[in-house]
Amino acid sequence: MTPLHVLQTRGFIEMVQAVGISRGSALTVTQTASSRWSRLTLVSLIYSVIVIAALLILNRHATDYVGPDNDDMLRLVEVRDLLGGQGWFDMVQYRLGLDGGTLMHWSRFIDLPIAGLITFFRLFLAPEGAEAAALTIWPLMLVLPLMFSMGLVGRRIAGTEGMHFSLGLTALFILVSSRFKPGSIDHDNVQLGLVALTVAMLADESYRPRNFVIAAIALAIALGIGAETTPFVAVACMAVAGLWAWDGEIFAPAARAFALTLTIAVSAAFFALVPPHLYSAVTCDNLSLGFYSITSIGGAGLLLSALFASRLSRPWRLAVLAANGAVVFATTLAIAPQCLRNPLADLDPLLVQLWLNSVSEAQSILSLARHQPETLGAFYATGFMAIVVCLFRMIRGERARLHFVLLALVGVNWIIALVQVRGAEFSNLLAIPPLALLLAELRRISAADTEDMGAAFFYVAATLLSVPAVWAVGGTLANNGIANSFSAPVAKAEETGVCISKDALAPLAGLAPGVVSAPSNMGSPILRFTPHRVLSGPYHRDQGGMLTELHIGLAEPKEAEAFLRGAHVTLLAFCPSDPQVQEVSKLKPDGLYAQLGQGHVPAYLQPIAVAKSDVQFFRFAPAD
Repeated sequence: MTPLHVLQTRGFIEMVQAVGISRGSALTVTQTASSRWSRLTLVSLIYSVIVIAALLILNRHATDYVGPDNDDMLRLVEVRDLLGGQGWFDMVQYRLGLDGGTLMHWSRFIDLPIAGLITFFRLFLAPEGAEAAALTIWPLMLVLPLMFSMGLVGRRIAGTEGMHFSLGLTALFILVSSRFKPGSIDHDNVQLGLVALTVAMLADESYRPRNFVIAAIALAIALGIGAETTPFVAVACMAVAGLWAWDGEIFAPAARAFALTLTIAVSAAFFALVPPHLYSAVTCDNLSLGFYSITSIGGAGLLLSALFASRLSRPWRLAVLAANGAVVFATTLAIAPQCLRNPLADLDPLLVQLWLNSVSEAQSILSLARHQPETLGAFYATGFMAIVVCLFRMIRGERARLHFVLLALVGVNWIIALVQVRGAEFSNLLAIPPLALLLAELRRISAADTEDMGAAFFYVAATLLSVPAVWAVGGTLANNGIANSFSAPVAKAEETGVCISKDALAPLAGLAPGVVSAPSNMGSPILRFTPHRVLSGPYHRDQGGMLTELHIGLAEPKEAEAFLRGAHVTLLAFCPSDPQVQEVSKLKPDGLYAQLGQGHVPAYLQPIAVAKSDVQFFRFAPAD
């Protein structure tokens, strides 16, 4: 029960006593109110409604119904293509890249519900209004299952108090994240929900099989959505296998349910998403034969082990587990050895220099320490705290199995975050359950002796340190100082979107469909607002298109003409304020981008007259 609730219920008792209601009746009412605030469904719904309302208020001044991320825009383009008749298994983005388009690695599991919402709203609204309604509702809808799952795991490990702490920390997590704002339709928000559902199911210390069935389904769906969660899926499976090896027959029903469901569910995902002609292809950035074979063989191995080896002694079960691991590893080496590496390891060095190194979510902890040290606490502190808490409890033997699972799930994402900061979003979310348990215990200790200022201090300090936003504020203040932190200029939306807004790209929309050469950050907006094909978009599968566009910008004007001709470019878009354009111009002062920035336009580029705009458009018109 929260302190505010205690005060409210005391006040209610005094009120009913004053009007002649018996103390027994008042206590009955109080107990009813208390039980109401312990109901997971009701409480998580209340928290969710508050969070959704706050998100709508915080984003009330948004001028676009699509999120600002390139992935949000391209996801909308992909959904439009699906609604326009492109096949379910046809994942080629025909208007992105060189001739023939780019085979994307995204999942129809995300396209389908968004397309369904747009189709529904088209019954009542114009096409653009239907898109706006769907893109507003979709991320807000996802708040509900995430809050429910986090409330469930909090209640399972720490009772009603843990549920409230978990819900409160999750609410703050959502509010400072960009993944659940209206217009955010990339797959990260769904993956966060699936990760939360998985940890809620695996936190069942009674080992009920149905919970492990749900966890297996969630993991299979996550694997079908994107490769970002592949390490999490692998570690979750290993944690379940480890519990079986340690507990044997007690855990066998849960292990059998998990293994059988995982094998069936990942098979269903594979055949639902992969076209028959790609059954034998191995890719490491989405669900393919590689991840499918590894997961299904691992699931089958665990199923057979749980069926026939559960009554063996613990050393023998550990030996069986090691044998299963060896089989899975051998399968990986035989079918998908390339998937043991970073999927971006084969990027051209030029793309690494001029694109990947500038992608914010791809930065490592070392890069952040050099360039943005104030962000380190927000990205890494709460995850590290959760790891320490789990290790400490395991050493002391306090619910060691539960904390083994939590440690594994937090730890793998925290390690990923050391390499690519995008993993911090998952580690911060997964840090909430062990920290919620800690806070619930500290609160009880503090409440037991209200005069113990030390206990109260540790409770308050731990609560604050469990919030990544507190670390973010503290880091900013420490790095910039108080005065500078509050007086730093904030970029206006219109200043940051001068290259990619609908108005900026309007001159292209009225031209006959052609091929546009433009910086990669302009790729997705051009696809969204115009009918053209664009060479470059910030996606690793479009290496050919991105490299061609970079060589166009880097080459001297005469050489650039040959690149433009070879790529069948008809239009060129140039935005001097684009970061990539500025970097290319600095790197090659005699290159095409640098020359255009100085006002030197080669004869083969014919300026297209437009109203005052930060973007310049040229028609490619070679002499012959």
